[in-house]
Amino acid sequence: MPIDFHLSPTEEGIRKVAAGFAAGPLKDAKQNYVKFQDEKRFQSTRSLYGKAVAGGMIKGQIAASLGGSGGGLTEAALLVEEMYAVEPSASLTIFATGLGLTPLNLACTEENCEFLEPFLTGQGEPLASLVFSEPGGVANYLERGAPGLNTTATAEGDDWVLNGEKIWATNSAGWDFDGADLQSVVCRTATSSFDDPAAGIMILLVTKADIDRNDTGAFKTLRHVPTVGHSACSGPHIKYTNLRVPSKNVLCQPGAAVPVISASFDCTAVLVGAMSVGIMRASFDAALAFAKTDNRRGAVELLERQSVADLLGGIKMQTEACRALTWKAASCLEKGPGNYNARRELALAAKIYCSDACVKAVADAISVVGITAYDADQPFTELMNAAMVLPIFDGGNVGIRRRHMQELMLSKDYDAWASTYGPTLNV
Repeated sequence: MPIDFHLSPTEEGIRKVAAGFAAGPLKDAKQNYVKFQDEKRFQSTRSLYGKAVAGGMIKGQIAASLGGSGGGLTEAALLVEEMYAVEPSASLTIFATGLGLTPLNLACTEENCEFLEPFLTGQGEPLASLVFSEPGGVANYLERGAPGLNTTATAEGDDWVLNGEKIWATNSAGWDFDGADLQSVVCRTATSSFDDPAAGIMILLVTKADIDRNDTGAFKTLRHVPTVGHSACSGPHIKYTNLRVPSKNVLCQPGAAVPVISASFDCTAVLVGAMSVGIMRASFDAALAFAKTDNRRGAVELLERQSVADLLGGIKMQTEACRALTWKAASCLEKGPGNYNARRELALAAKIYCSDACVKAVADAISVVGITAYDADQPFTELMNAAMVLPIFDGGNVGIRRRHMQELMLSKDYDAWASTYGPTLNV
């Protein structure tokens, strides 16, 4: 079969649906949420989120085998790009629910299916969250002999008792800051050995109903973290204090969770690539429009200046390159060729390369426009604020993602080009 970068009818249909939502309800999100301050901005997007739910965007992030309408990772990347090109902050809340549901997509059993029900109805505003990061960081949580995760679970009778603090988990506190509809909490058993951290890592599912059954204070939002970008999102500092959940809430038993956590973030690595492309695209479009209509009191439009054209051409080429890498990574992660490590390497590459390129692209767009870009009525400072987090969230490029690439290259069976040609060693 020849290489073909044309979208299938299904993929093009999804892109058009996403573009329609972006041009409709999403387009006006910012002018509404900027009327509010701090965490109230996030709460003000609730009705918009409800429209996304009704439009199938949450059900679309659940695998069809589990009752959802989710397609492939390439389709998800198309959705992310279209929405991020218009409004990153409100979009992240929608896609963070998808991240919160990803462990269930990967590891759900018949017993766990009930936890997906609120997200399949197309009604309300249910939020999900993958609750992983902690104060002090988690980059080295699997290092032997290190402190590891501070969040622990203790088996007591038919319950698990959860204690510890988490931070940065988008949506984790819910709309009213007393708990999301579903939290996929990464923790360790209280008796786990620091000599083999992975053996004690598990995923517990915590619902709003579980929190309500507990004593007041078992779940608490300690602080709303103010951020320079994505200002209408919620990634608070939260705390569990003897929060009891039934044993049926175990999604991944101790020792079985690390591959699921890793695979979840491999999927989102691709989607961060798509987020980067969306922001780069918006930056290019805005800078190009400026360069075609402004002459800075000169005789010709800015676009006729070679230095300006060079900057714009660079942004355009980088955007196209990042989109191609993102699509390739999405397709390869699901379909191959190569073994899982070979396919995973492209996902890591999409996250690292595209997020780094995005920051530079926005900076170059600002250079095209000059001091006018510093005007808050222009889109560029908001785009830069959104771009800056891409290399450091969802597994920081330096602390986590590049190290994972290093680990792949260090492995004895590393096959550098298997993700493109299939196995190439000993051929």
